[in-house]
Amino acid sequence: MTLGVRQQEIMDFLHEQVFNPVLNSSHASPALKRGIRLTIMRLAQRRAEKMVQYYWNAIIGTEQSIGFSARMRAEGFTRFEETIDEFRLRFDPPPHSRLKR
Repeated sequence: MTLGVRQQEIMDFLHEQVFNPVLNSSHASPALKRGIRLTIMRLAQRRAEKMVQYYWNAIIGTEQSIGFSARMRAEGFTRFEETIDEFRLRFDPPPHSRLKR
């Protein structure tokens, strides 16, 4: 599956900030690496807008994402939550598409 430009930008950001440090680590647990690979696979199946929604759902915290986030923290890795400011600036919808006050 070939990713579009926006999808690739999102994946590149998440690989650099979150995924690669875990995947390239010799001390990350096999379970954490499996979870990262599964997250990558799930994201790659989505359009850019749905990738952004997936990210925010992980931040909000589903039952599964809360436990995964805790595991990432316990193992000393950067979580989605720690990338929130840069992610918001780079990937949230442009201001003109948001509701006006």
